[in-house]
Order: sequence, then C-alpha cells, then structure tokens
Amino acid sequence: MVHILASSTVTIFNIYIYRSYALIDNIAMEGVDASNLDFKNVGPRLNGELVDGFTCSVDELVIKVDKLEQRVNEVEKFYLNTSIKQPSSSKNTSSGKHKDKDKHVPGFKKLQQEASRRESAAAKRMQELMRQFGTILRQITQHKWAWPFMQPVDVEGLGLHDYYEIIDRPMDFSTIKNQMEARNGAGYKHVREIWADVGLVFKNAMKYNDEKSDVHLMAKTLQEKFEEKWLQLLPKVNEEEKRREEEEAEAQLNMQLAHEAAHAKIARDLCNELYEGDTHVEELREMVVRRCRKISIEEKRNLGIDLTKLSPDDLSKSLEIVAQNNPLFPASAEEVELDIDAQSELTLWRLKFFVKDALEVQDKSSSKGDNSNSANVAATNPNISAASKRKKEICDALVKKARKRNKKPSK
Repeated sequence: MVHILASSTVTIFNIYIYRSYALIDNIAMEGVDASNLDFKNVGPRLNGELVDGFTCSVDELVIKVDKLEQRVNEVEKFYLNTSIKQPSSSKNTSSGKHKDKDKHVPGFKKLQQEASRRESAAAKRMQELMRQFGTILRQITQHKWAWPFMQPVDVEGLGLHDYYEIIDRPMDFSTIKNQMEARNGAGYKHVREIWADVGLVFKNAMKYNDEKSDVHLMAKTLQEKFEEKWLQLLPKVNEEEKRREEEEAEAQLNMQLAHEAAHAKIARDLCNELYEGDTHVEELREMVVRRCRKISIEEKRNLGIDLTKLSPDDLSKSLEIVAQNNPLFPASAEEVELDIDAQSELTLWRLKFFVKDALEVQDKSSSKGDNSNSANVAATNPNISAASKRKKEICDALVKKARKRNKKPSK
C-alpha cells in the first residue's frame, strides 16, 4: 500500500513538475511580457501590474516546485532503500504476525520508551548471569593450583624477557575481578566477555610454558574444570542471547513499520499538495490565457501548417495536448480530423508554444544530422515507416480541413 502510494506521489509530481515548468516556459516566452503580448482591456499601468503579479506567482511556483521535488525525492529514496535492505529472513515470519503489526504501528516516542525498558530488563538479566559466573570464578580461584594466575605475570622479576614477544595480551584473575566490579559502564557488558578472558589466562600459560612444566599442567587442569562448570551455565546464556535476538528483530521491525507509516503520511500529504499545486498551475495558465489577446486567423493558419512539419512523435504529443482539454478528441485514432477553429484559446496557445519548441529542436537536429541516414533508417525500420504514414494521414486531414475552410463564402 505505502509503496503504491509513494509511486503515485512520484507520478503526480512528474505531471505537476511538467505542467509547472511548461507554464513557466510559456510565460517566459509569450505569456506576461508586455512587449510580446497584448492584454485586453487594460491600460499601460494595469498591464505592468499584471505582469508583476504573474511574475510573482511564477517565482513562488518555482520555489514550491523545488521544495516539493526535494520532499518527493526523499520519500522515493526511502522506499528504494527499504526494498534493497528488505531482509530475506522476513519470509520466515508468520503472516499473522505481520497482519497484527499492520493493525497498529506504534509511534517513535513509544518505541523509544519500549527500547529503554527492554534494555534495562536485558541488563538486569545479564547482571544475574554474570553473578552466577562470578560463583564459578570464585570456585576456580579458590583451587590450590590457581595461585600462579591470580596476579599479572612479573615479567621483569622473573626475567621473562621474551614474554611479550610470545604473549600478545596478558591476562590474570585480579584483572578480571577488577573489570567485573567496575562501574559507570566501564566493566564487562556480556558474560561471554568474562568467559573469554578466563580462557585467555589458561591459554597464555599453556602457550608460554612447556607442556611438561608445572604451570602448564596447572593451567590445563583448571581450564578443564572451568569449562565443565561453564557448560552448566551455557544453556541459560544461549537462552538469553536468543531472547535478545528476537527482541532486537521485533524492535527493528517495529521501527521499520513506524518509518514506513511516517513516510506514508508524508506521501499522502505530498499527494494533496501536488493536487493543489496542479490546480494552481491550471488556474495560472487560464489567467494568462484570459488576459492574453486571442490568436489571430493568420496565426491559426500558420499553426496548422506548422503542425504538418512536426515529427510523428511530436505530432502525437500535440494531439494529446488537444485531448487534454477535449476528452472526446480521438488522439490515438488511426484517422484524426483536427479543426483548429474549434479549439479553445488555452489549447491554441499551448499548441503554439509546443510547436514552436518542437520545430526549433527539429531544426537544430536536422542541421547536425544526415538526411540520407534518416532515410535509410526509415526504410529499414517498420515502426518509423508506420509513424510516417500516420503523420501523412494527419497532415492530409489538416490540409483537407484548411481547404474546406478556405472554400467557405466570405461574408
């Protein structure tokens, strides 16, 4: 639903942006320039005021379009990233669970409160596991063979000059105890961290000392006893880790749903703004046309001639312009009869602007291109041939209509 909404928002925006810039271009070319366009029934002073008013409206429109474009891009980017990062594991989640979450999506503030409570509860459970681990550690340190590992190795006192070349990270029970008792977040965060350091004490001793030495044998014996006791606590550790993983996955899903709900609301708001903006564009365009002079008979005749000069693609676009203001006009029919005189002033001005731009582009392209290459492509491409045939039919219809108009007796 939200993806469709975002896609619709982008589509509406593209229509709006096209119409907005089309209006801006039209006004820039002929719309509100007093030197190019005659406003009807207004004096020079009022004429200037109208120009200023239209210019101000267009400037505001440009600013609004830019802001809307940024917001639409943000929504589109969010949904693009969401689709890319969609976890494959989500397929394993039951559909019923997803339906429950779709019914009610918690807000960001509530999610933050839940996260705080969840972290606090998890920290208490982990503290309990570390307390139980502390019992195991006391049992190991009270063993008669634990004394070599209670304090850091006296490297200088024992003359162990190669110790730091062999041992990368020294560890002992007193260091572990201090770390367990540390406050203000400086201590261990997880019971597995303590387990790893205790194991490191024995690994260092067995790595540095010969297998037949007393220290090596003492370390190996204590390691076996330690691992035996650790296996008794391990199921609880695994259970806690699984619980944390499930809670994090649920929290992540809730956060994702909250983000999607927020962006869906943004998309809905954008749709409303874009509809309003599109209406405003049409109102401005109609205001321009109402204030403008009517297109003369000579201009209509020239427009009909210029339409026959358009490429098949541009000719189809021009027919779509006619259809926008006349839903009954068969723009996509095989045979089209276009009566220039029957079109509204708005349609005629839009056609004039479009045809003018299209012919300018064609002139630039033809001056750079090779006519012979175009002929060869048209001869070998059936689509181009069909388009050319349709263009000829439409042009013939325009010429036929013009001839009928010229045969009418003058009054």
